[in-house]
Amino acid sequence: MVMAEQNQVWVGSEDSVIYIINVHSMSCNKQLTDHRSGVTDLAVQSGTPSKVYSSSTDGTILAWNASTLRVTDRFQLPGGRLSSISLHDGCLWCCTGNSIVAMTSSGLLCQELKVSENFKDISTSFLSFQLLPEQEQLWAACAGLDSIYMWSLKDLTQRPQAVRLQDCSEVSCMIRVKKQIWVGGTGLAQGKSKGKIYVVDAERKTVEKELVAHADVVKTLCSAEDRYVLSGSGRAEGKIAIWKVE
Repeated sequence: MVMAEQNQVWVGSEDSVIYIINVHSMSCNKQLTDHRSGVTDLAVQSGTPSKVYSSSTDGTILAWNASTLRVTDRFQLPGGRLSSISLHDGCLWCCTGNSIVAMTSSGLLCQELKVSENFKDISTSFLSFQLLPEQEQLWAACAGLDSIYMWSLKDLTQRPQAVRLQDCSEVSCMIRVKKQIWVGGTGLAQGKSKGKIYVVDAERKTVEKELVAHADVVKTLCSAEDRYVLSGSGRAEGKIAIWKVE
């Protein structure tokens, strides 16, 4: 979900549709149906008019003119599994599971971080990532591992740093909030598996807090104006919790 222009909220859905909500009328009066599989992420490039990039699970990326709602560019990443996208320094960064790639707005490859080259003896995949431009770092969460990993944006071939998440059994999502990285997943609490959130200080690279969030895995995290974080749990519980950011 992203804000495009001054009065549009774009919402991507698993049914492959992008729904556009007018913030004044609070109604959804437009639907974009160019994707052929579930929409996984949206990113807005500022300008007049704004350009919105959308990604879907089959590896398709579409660039939209936010005023005309027409597709201006279309390109395909091989292998599918496209889970998230982000804009930085004129490039579109994309997480595909097997790799995190940076591309130009026309789809030309700039950089690539391959999971196989960094975890040679471990079977894993990239789940999500965050870009920290002021520290020139890329942070990523990987399936089945109990740590968060950091690479230098200057040289992705360097070995990553790691922040271990104590008593963590599964990482499922991560977001940036101010100077913190919030990581959701599951972990042990009083001998039982619980949905947990780890709050990591991005500058010191240390875990500041462990929050026992839900009875089931924390599936998603959302920041509200950097003042609150909403966490959503798996279907066994199906609840949302609201946290105040300190």
